[in-house]
Amino acid sequence: MARMNDHPGEQPAADPIRLLAIRDTPLSVDEVFGAVGDSAAGGTALFVGTVRDHDGGADVDALGYSCHPSAEAELRRVAEKVAAQFPVRALAAVHRVGDLEVGDLAVVVAVSCPHRGEAFEACRKLIDDLKHEVPIWKHQTFSDGTEEWVGAC
Repeated sequence: MARMNDHPGEQPAADPIRLLAIRDTPLSVDEVFGAVGDSAAGGTALFVGTVRDHDGGADVDALGYSCHPSAEAELRRVAEKVAAQFPVRALAAVHRVGDLEVGDLAVVVAVSCPHRGEAFEACRKLIDDLKHEVPIWKHQTFSDGTEEWVGAC
């Protein structure tokens, strides 16, 4: 009997990056989830980031995201790094820019791997690195009239 890791389905896909985008239109969980479907994947992890009505103890009235022109290239670099670190069968990430409202989807990422633990770890790494390394900035206006910029980099 062959060892489990010898099966092709246990290996990373040759080209696992299926969808990467920064968009000024509403995001779709179904689109991202559909992009990471893979018959060799036993685990798929999905993260959805939504706009909340508060931050740091203050009520948020308005929120907008903007990005540097290099943001999509940086998103690809982050995705490639995650795909090289884990046995990723499929990976997708989309981030919204522009003015958003409370409840809107700001970011959706998903990763499929042969096993659930790998999928969870890879998805966590993907969203954490996206938030820390991709030049996307959040501008928040609070109900008390103050505002702040929050940067990914």
